[in-house]
Amino acid sequence: MRAAVVQINSSADRDRNLEVAESLVRSAAADGADLIVLPEKWPLLASGEELIEGSETIDGPAITAACSWASELGINIQAGSLCETGEGDARPSNTATMISPEGEITATYRKIHMFDVEAGGVEYRESSFEQAGDRIATVTAGEAEIGMTICYDLRFPELYRALLDRGTNTYTIPSAFTSATGRDHWEPLIRARAIENESFVLAANQVGKAAPEFDSWGHSSIVDPWGEIIARVDEGEGFAAADLDFAFLEETRRRLPAVTSRRPELFAPSTGAAA
Repeated sequence: MRAAVVQINSSADRDRNLEVAESLVRSAAADGADLIVLPEKWPLLASGEELIEGSETIDGPAITAACSWASELGINIQAGSLCETGEGDARPSNTATMISPEGEITATYRKIHMFDVEAGGVEYRESSFEQAGDRIATVTAGEAEIGMTICYDLRFPELYRALLDRGTNTYTIPSAFTSATGRDHWEPLIRARAIENESFVLAANQVGKAAPEFDSWGHSSIVDPWGEIIARVDEGEGFAAADLDFAFLEETRRRLPAVTSRRPELFAPSTGAAA
């Protein structure tokens, strides 16, 4: 299987975002990719108020377009994430979708961990305009048994362990990871998630500046189960592609059986006071 991660400088210009995404998806498919990952909020990256106003349903224009690309090109697309319209008075969700080569949605995942932090002098409060998801998601795409995550989820290894326990061997991480944190944390974290779970990591990041105060790190990467970065987009918009060698993954897990040597029963949360 050949995979690609797409890097975009999305903004409040939805038409331009979709045009760039389609162009890069087509280029990656022409390069042989049959699994393509888009970044977080690729159809619209803007202020919280604009995201709420511009939120879409899963059958809205962005995912409908991605489904048409997948079916025409005969590829799997992990359509990054978008701001999904909530039901009734509910806040939107930050929602990722997986689309099959038939153009069908095979899985959805709503971001569990809200990005409520201060970074680079900017205060982010994702929970003020979006609601957190409450369940994890896995999906099969060819040889890839995928665990779906989004951006800030990257900092919570217990999520990746839970996905591993459901049989995953590949993680998708559509992101808008900030430059302030990305320069120090992005590569160590994506490599750590690959190494500790002996899995492939497909991390597609936003890049560059967008209003009101977004500044994304880029460096979209594909990491192998040994923790090596086997493809990367350093700067600007583009894509990076690599072949995913699942025989190498199984051999890595056989030779260094860290994922099967675990003793999770010893680390269950305690409900009592420490002795």
